Amino acid sequence: MKRIFTAAALSLALALPAAAAPKIGMITTLSGGGAHLGVDVRDGFLLAMEMAGSDIEVIVRDDARKPDVAKSLADELVQREQVDILTGIIWSNLAMAVVPGAVRGGTIYISPNAGPSQLAGKLCHENYFNVAWQNNNLHEAMGAHMKDAGLAAPVILAPNYPAGTDALTGFKSRYGTPKAEIYTQLGQTDYAAEIAQIRASGADSVFFFLPGGMGIAFMKQYAASGVDLPVFGPAFSFDEVILGAVGDAAIGAKNTSQWAHDLENEANATFVSAFREAYGRTPTLYASQGYDAANLILSAAAKADISDPEAFRAALREADFASTRGDFRFGNNQHPIQDIYLREVIAAGDKPTNRLLGVAIEDLQDAYAAECPM
Repeated sequence: MKRIFTAAALSLALALPAAAAPKIGMITTLSGGGAHLGVDVRDGFLLAMEMAGSDIEVIVRDDARKPDVAKSLADELVQREQVDILTGIIWSNLAMAVVPGAVRGGTIYISPNAGPSQLAGKLCHENYFNVAWQNNNLHEAMGAHMKDAGLAAPVILAPNYPAGTDALTGFKSRYGTPKAEIYTQLGQTDYAAEIAQIRASGADSVFFFLPGGMGIAFMKQYAASGVDLPVFGPAFSFDEVILGAVGDAAIGAKNTSQWAHDLENEANATFVSAFREAYGRTPTLYASQGYDAANLILSAAAKADISDPEAFRAALREADFASTRGDFRFGNNQHPIQDIYLREVIAAGDKPTNRLLGVAIEDLQDAYAAECPM
């Protein structure tokens, strides 16, 4: 059975204790080249609410991947709609436009995706929780894997925005100095110049962080170019939607993720089955992050009243929910400490999919936690 959710306020039915339920504002990307990231975060989040029978009101808005729109929506949701919690932002430049002001003003922000280094370190805040990862994490794990695999001369590339700089910083922190480092434009669709640079570089491999439509465009052009260097990346470059668009050109690529649809634990099996039934597609890591973010909020709402912020934050910090990724806990900066997995793209029916290979790094805590004064 497929369900269709609108971008209006959604009231869903959970029997909570007598404590007041929080009101949630979700600002996410539902249009443009990165829309499938926001769609999956939204769908995973709302699925968890529906499965719990929640009466928490969730107001969904589209930021169109524009920082000024995201900031305006945040002001509207906090001031006019009087939401208690904000969530949903995909892109780190939008997070930096919204989160610092929102949390200083007393609104709790739960990140289901963007994890800029600033918010994990010196700008950490008691009202900011990240249920996904810090931006460097998946890239750190791939840097370590490629170094261990003996790859001596990778070219690495990413868009020139906060998550892109964090990505390449994370990769280099575990790998060392690459053969070449390339920054592209956010939203870029033509990679002819970058592929020519890779061809001429003398590299033995390519690592790229290009989420959404950027990754689709790059992989299609790379496959057509005849450059046959092996490609590696984070899961953002090889999610199920990108694989469906790219096809067999991605087979054999390895990527790192905090989650996999074939990760064996009860919570994940329940999630993947329910998501496929509800939406008719295999979830991406973004959907798993939305689902976990909702369940984190539900776990806190079952223990504390949102009108008591200190108690509610304490309940959030406990992270007393069954995560789709297995073991999960917060560090001192309220970012996850978790395993990062290695996956490989394989042929499967009419389109490729990811297969779990094993753990790349166990219990990874981000590099910026030591800078957080909490």
